[in-house]
Amino acid sequence: MSSLAQLISDLASGAVRVVDLTQPLGPDTPVIGLPEIFAPSPGFSMEEISRYDDGGPGWYWNTIRLGEHTGTHFDAPVHWITGKDLPDNRCDTIPAGRFVGPGCVIDVSGDAARDEDFLLTPARIEAWEAEHGRIAAGSWVFLRTDWSKRRDPAAFLNVREDGPHSPGFSADATRLLIDRDVLGVGVETVGTDAGQAGSFDPPFPNHTLMHGAGKLGLASLANLDQLPATGSLVIAAPLKIVDGSGSPLRVLALV
Repeated sequence: MSSLAQLISDLASGAVRVVDLTQPLGPDTPVIGLPEIFAPSPGFSMEEISRYDDGGPGWYWNTIRLGEHTGTHFDAPVHWITGKDLPDNRCDTIPAGRFVGPGCVIDVSGDAARDEDFLLTPARIEAWEAEHGRIAAGSWVFLRTDWSKRRDPAAFLNVREDGPHSPGFSADATRLLIDRDVLGVGVETVGTDAGQAGSFDPPFPNHTLMHGAGKLGLASLANLDQLPATGSLVIAAPLKIVDGSGSPLRVLALV
């Protein structure tokens, strides 16, 4: 039996299941906040076009408005200034094969519960690799923090007088993942950098370094606790927006 025929059979039998890593997208979806000197991204809004009425007696549809980086979303390299001149750096030009890859889940949920500013370090990555094997080139690397279980938008964004607080990657951890030639990283927080990353060196190191290396990002993921450390296949395909810097998307994992 071919690999695809076996996969189809395993999906039908339940031997392989599909895990949805996507948050619901609606008016209550939290949106990252920026200092007032910068242009803000709008939240999600939806306006009815017709619903089995005079505007369209047999169909229902809506107009939606939102920023590209709203809810569970994709970051293309062109999203950050370090990736703006790279080839194939936009949603419509990235080869589709780069949206699919094996998943590696680094579980730091206990650390994040104790320290909301927890940062992943190279030592922690290497400890994970000692147990699960070296991160393979072309992998999606997910940082499991259980942050997605914060259902209240204020607790999810966790903004205080000195700015937002949420876990993320140290600059050196990002450099190590780039050295492993990963597809990109995924997080449960509103963005792929830690909440306090604006004060890091360099500022926002995951965006700065990852996108400068042509790597991808996924934010506001959910259900990472349903994935094994290794052995899943992840499909994270953004909308094919012309010149798009990112896109909401439905992230699926085959387990």
